[in-house]
Amino acid sequence: MATSATSATSALADSRPARRRRTRQRWGNPWLYLPMTGALIVMLAPFLWMLSGSFKPEADIRRVPPVLIPTDPTTANYAELFDSLDFVGMFANSLAVALAVTAGNLLFCSMLGYALAKLEFRGRKAVFALVLATLMVPGLVTFVPLYVLTTGLGLTDSLLGLILPFLAAPFGVFLMRQFIGSLPDELIDAARMDGCGEIAIFRRIILPMTTPALATLGIISFLGSWNNFLWPLVVAQNEDQYTLPVGLALVSSGQDFTRYGVLLAGAAVVLLPVLVVFLLFQRHFIAGIATTGLK
Repeated sequence: MATSATSATSALADSRPARRRRTRQRWGNPWLYLPMTGALIVMLAPFLWMLSGSFKPEADIRRVPPVLIPTDPTTANYAELFDSLDFVGMFANSLAVALAVTAGNLLFCSMLGYALAKLEFRGRKAVFALVLATLMVPGLVTFVPLYVLTTGLGLTDSLLGLILPFLAAPFGVFLMRQFIGSLPDELIDAARMDGCGEIAIFRRIILPMTTPALATLGIISFLGSWNNFLWPLVVAQNEDQYTLPVGLALVSSGQDFTRYGVLLAGAAVVLLPVLVVFLLFQRHFIAGIATTGLK
């Protein structure tokens, strides 16, 4: 009996470290959760403040010290936003511009990225060097020449003028070139031996294999176009062509002071499409960030 009791005690003592190891493997180092939780709170704080402020009266927003939870929650900011803004028209303009710019970047950037990564032609390195040089130029440097060109083509005050200058971004070309360059050449060579042309190879082989990079580029392009403010403000001279960021900036600015409640309500509404797009493609987005540029 004593021997059996001793064996059971030893087995129990041996199982405790194993159980701890399994718990540690399942949950990782618990001390890592503390800084990660702090970083999450810091990241979410502006969004929580925006959402809370959109339901506050103007007096609560300007209160010192500030309060996070509204003392008298109200939807008056949203009502004022929709009453004073052609929300449907501006939302349609923003959506049309963002979708067109995103589709153009997905098509043209992937085509040029495939050419720079897998096709042999004279001047390929010079073209890629030009793309890298363009990445180093700030956007404001090209703002005035781009506006003069757009005006000369008669594209001001039109959705086409908001779309055409951004159909192929240098960063998108670089992103797709790096990702496509990591794909095996054997697949492309086999397709050429089977008689496929470059367009068929691009459509049937390259595009299906670049889904993570395309999702990454799509999210970045949609986000940049949806939040673009300065270019639509200058090019769209008629209220019928305004996008949501421009209309929101104009409607939230009163004669004497900025209406922060309306501004925060508009920011919450503008954020929703971007959040939906990210949630739909987050798996491919994370995969694209993790693998782009790796050989």
